[in-house]
Amino acid sequence: MRLDLPDDKKLCFEMVIPIRWGDMDAMGHVNNANYFRYLESLRIEWFQKIGCLPDANGVGPVIINAFCSFIRQLEYPGDVLAKHYIGKVGRSTIDTFATLEMVGQPGVIHATGGATVVWTDFKAQKSVPVPDDIRALLSQL
Repeated sequence: MRLDLPDDKKLCFEMVIPIRWGDMDAMGHVNNANYFRYLESLRIEWFQKIGCLPDANGVGPVIINAFCSFIRQLEYPGDVLAKHYIGKVGRSTIDTFATLEMVGQPGVIHATGGATVVWTDFKAQKSVPVPDDIRALLSQL
């Protein structure tokens, strides 16, 4: 099953991720688990950019699901252009999406993915509303 990204997503962040030799598997292409690492790296860099890294003593984002659709093989050597998007912002959730393409092949999508992020009070172990400052920042995109 291939999950399509929504048309109304908003681009909010980009980064380049170098493909390492060790990211490949015996078949000579990037191992599927590394796609999820690329998506995770993109998401964490975006969290850092907007000032909302998780704080074990406070509140912050946690993913409750993640997906990746593998469209074309990523191969070493090369660099991945990872683009991060947001979708629907709910009371305590943010739908996030991503595309992965090779820097040398602009516009050719090699994978798409996403995750639902839930704002969480870590000590209470329950969801809380997305903070007003984060909600305001996201509404400006």
